Amino acid sequence: MTSGDAGDLVRQRHDKLAALRAHGVDPFGGRYPVTHWAGSLAARFNGAAEEEMKGAGPVSVAGRIVALRHHGKTCFAHLMDYTGRIQLYARADQLGDEYARFTDLDLGDFVGVTGELFRTRTGELTVAVKALTFLAKSLRPLPEKWHGLKDVETRYRQRYVDLIVNPETREIFRLRSRLVGALRAFLEARGFLEVETPMMQPIPGGAIARPFRTHHNALGMDLYLRIAPELYLKRLVVGGFERVYEINRSFRNEGISTQHNPEFTMLEFYQAYADYTDLMELTEALFVELAQALKGTLRLPWGEHEIDLTPPWRRLPFFDGLSAALGVGVTPATDAAVVARAAAARGLAHGGGPLWKLWKEVFETLIEPTLVQPTFVVDFPVELSPLARKSRANPLLVDRFELFIGRRELANAYSELNDPVDQLARFREQGELQARGDDEAHWLDEDYVRALEYGMPPAAGEGIGIDRLVMLFTDQPSIREVILFPHLRPEARGQAGEAEALP
Repeated sequence: MTSGDAGDLVRQRHDKLAALRAHGVDPFGGRYPVTHWAGSLAARFNGAAEEEMKGAGPVSVAGRIVALRHHGKTCFAHLMDYTGRIQLYARADQLGDEYARFTDLDLGDFVGVTGELFRTRTGELTVAVKALTFLAKSLRPLPEKWHGLKDVETRYRQRYVDLIVNPETREIFRLRSRLVGALRAFLEARGFLEVETPMMQPIPGGAIARPFRTHHNALGMDLYLRIAPELYLKRLVVGGFERVYEINRSFRNEGISTQHNPEFTMLEFYQAYADYTDLMELTEALFVELAQALKGTLRLPWGEHEIDLTPPWRRLPFFDGLSAALGVGVTPATDAAVVARAAAARGLAHGGGPLWKLWKEVFETLIEPTLVQPTFVVDFPVELSPLARKSRANPLLVDRFELFIGRRELANAYSELNDPVDQLARFREQGELQARGDDEAHWLDEDYVRALEYGMPPAAGEGIGIDRLVMLFTDQPSIREVILFPHLRPEARGQAGEAEALP
């Protein structure tokens, strides 16, 4: 369909809008007394006998017209509501003057109809329309039936049209809703309390990330959109909420990719008197319960692979992974020159910054792409984990894991650092990095240190990316497929469509 054709169709629909008004019909009507939904009718009367359908009496359904087939004095249509579709059958001798209005409907129009149920010769459940109420006029044509809405960027920009014409998109977000509900049920069954913490914070903390900044006029102060709820949730652990969680929106002023959106959703939870090994067991149990509830199996398709969620999952120490990837033994004490030479042999140049940045690059470049099946990467260097508790076996490491499935990080957890003296020292080290220009370093949060000084019990905490979790359970390669309105660059002028053609 060319832009000129689209503009002509828009003008034709505006003509129909004027005609409705001229005949005293409100083209953007109000309340309609719906008695049944398409999905529930299909479920209830699937295979029902004719007498049972007649016994149901008249039904009233409402929704969008998504298909029309004219046959002279009869007309078939499909009506779609949020539960599914149902066929409509209209006859001129039944509807009288209203029949012309029925046949003049456009795809996308909203109507309410009342009628009796019957089954066509092909066996399709159908409403024989006895009364028609016009509810809302659609002024833009839907994408053509056989071509649909396929352009990826248009699908993201016009998610409302994507949801209308692509049922698989609707299913992704139905599953997402069920997944979030299952997360809540799992945690609440284990005594966790759901809370809400500030989204605008005077000091952004809880992650290594660049924040968004805004300004509060009345207080005369800068605030930051949170990069994580961590430090506030741990304040609640100090206050006595020993099992606490938040399903939260967080924001990071970073690049956009198939795995990153500047606004994203996380589950973050904390459990007192536990350590990171307890959370590995809890995480395995959580994923198993989600898989059984959402998919009915522990084997999930993922591109050309199959993910097997059956516990126990592999545990890979961070430096064991580095050693295997570089072909030399690497520990926290290995000389930087040795690591740099081995990395250079694999195409990774060390820019002369801190050694931990090279460790991180080796891990992300050479190890992450190999982690298809569920893998807990454990025992990270302390330099990469300024909020985690040091390992008792090796103080150069921390009790932390990251969970990888399908080459993506899905969870990050550690035994929490509850020593205020150690925490203050690490904040100050991060402050020195920030002073040298590292805009992702942790800020010094003196109030959080003060909270720790009142005493925080031993605890473990975990963050799980909900968007990536939905990607896993829907086999989607891009995070934009599981976020209703992902962030995109601004549209070019005139790209919005045929608005210029409107009267």
